[in-house]
Amino acid sequence: MRGFRTDLAMERISEESGRLEGVNMSTHAVGGVKRTRIVIESGRAAKLLGRPRGEYITLECSDLYKCTPERRQLLIRLVAQAIRVMLPKEGEVLLVGLGNRNVTADALGTRVIERILVTRHLQETIARDMQGKLRGVSAIAPGVLGLTGIETAELCRGLIQHVKPAAVIAVDALAAFESQRICNTVQITDTGIEPGSGVGNHRLGLTRDTLGVKVIAVGVPMVVYASTIARDAMANLMEEYGVMNPEHPKAAERLLTQVAQGVLGSMVVTPREIDEMVLSVADLLSEGINLALHPALDADTLHTYLHP
Repeated sequence: MRGFRTDLAMERISEESGRLEGVNMSTHAVGGVKRTRIVIESGRAAKLLGRPRGEYITLECSDLYKCTPERRQLLIRLVAQAIRVMLPKEGEVLLVGLGNRNVTADALGTRVIERILVTRHLQETIARDMQGKLRGVSAIAPGVLGLTGIETAELCRGLIQHVKPAAVIAVDALAAFESQRICNTVQITDTGIEPGSGVGNHRLGLTRDTLGVKVIAVGVPMVVYASTIARDAMANLMEEYGVMNPEHPKAAERLLTQVAQGVLGSMVVTPREIDEMVLSVADLLSEGINLALHPALDADTLHTYLHP
């Protein structure tokens, strides 16, 4: 497998030839949306793929951030369905928006939190006809270590001791290997998340092991490595002009590696329309999460509570 960084489990598996033992993968289309379910069952497969054992749901849509109203509603339902299956049936839920709100490509988590229906403080004051329909939800966007001096996992552990949620939902911007996945792919997993891992900035993870409760991670790729784009462009050029000599695959691989590890280094890139993309995707994800947490409420009622 080629060495590269990605937060997407399906990109890791697509690099493997053949079917790995300990990995179950199924794909089907739903109204123009490609839904892929991956379950990594064995420790060996997890080590080989560089992903924790658990379930990964990936939704792919070529026009995710600017799709039609009908396609958007379908995506919202699919996001809600995937999260609801992973959530405990009862108990409060803590939402954590990861990322730096001052960096557009890293602000997805904070933008989603701004649109979440928080209800923990309403449980004793809501109308009688709404009792039992609103799940206890709290939310926080703690910022990044460079701004707070505190690991996000440390903040979450303190909150969890006080709030005692049944589960945590962490929302973050991801890094992809393929540029076409930017704002076109949603990954939902029950394995938790390591903030910054996709761009090589490893932090203490938000997982069941570190927090003591189930952690569901929801993310959308917002950046790719410039080096992978340059590498793939060089490979296509070599193939187009017949420079890629099949008798010297190692030499060609070394050349491509030098291109990928050159002046571009660990630079990451994002589209120039990232502002619009982040806001659109944040709206979509927040509606899906709200629907998963409060399935008894219709869209109009949810909108009323969010915008009184």
